Amino acid sequence: MKLLDVPQSGSLAGTTSSRNRYGQYRRTRATPVNPNTSAQGSARARLATNAAAWRALTDLQRAGWESLGNGMTRTDSLGQTYSLNGFGAYCSVNANNLAAGNAAVSAAPALVTPGTLVTATITLTAAAFSIAYTTTPLGAGLRLFSFASPQRSAGRSFENDYRLIAVSAAAAASPADIFTAYTTRLGIPIVGNRVFLQLQIFAGGFLGGPLITSAVVA
Repeated sequence: MKLLDVPQSGSLAGTTSSRNRYGQYRRTRATPVNPNTSAQGSARARLATNAAAWRALTDLQRAGWESLGNGMTRTDSLGQTYSLNGFGAYCSVNANNLAAGNAAVSAAPALVTPGTLVTATITLTAAAFSIAYTTTPLGAGLRLFSFASPQRSAGRSFENDYRLIAVSAAAAASPADIFTAYTTRLGIPIVGNRVFLQLQIFAGGFLGGPLITSAVVA
């Protein structure tokens, strides 16, 4: 149900408030799906590892992460900007590090703002899924994080469910072949379906701005 009200996000009793391009709305609260996939288990394990490691840091190290978090901004579901606390900054940086195959770090690094891909050309069929990108190769130490959606109707124009499908090697050259990784996680592409992509460059525990695109399976 669409309505005019103060900005709200979240659930109360059996009602959930949120917003979309048309404004604020409310809907009946739905029970979250918990498929317990291996990818979900790996993400939870990384978070548990980071939470345990946070408790073992010194006060000086935690203060460093608090300072870093003040410079790390995010946008919530209502479009409002906020900064991270120290624990959030620690988990963000080290979740990215672990996903990239790097070791977690105890001391807060200097804030890095990786660049964004200039272009991305998608080849998507029932037997191939690759991303030709520029600039190529990536710079020293940079990796490409490829997030993708489940398959959608070709008429869909918006997506908010992206899964981390593949992480490239450091300084990898174009193209990135993610067919096996995608089919293992989300199934074989079906002709006529659309897949959305969010492509981000990784550097030192941080992700650059996303290049968002999509392609219909040919």
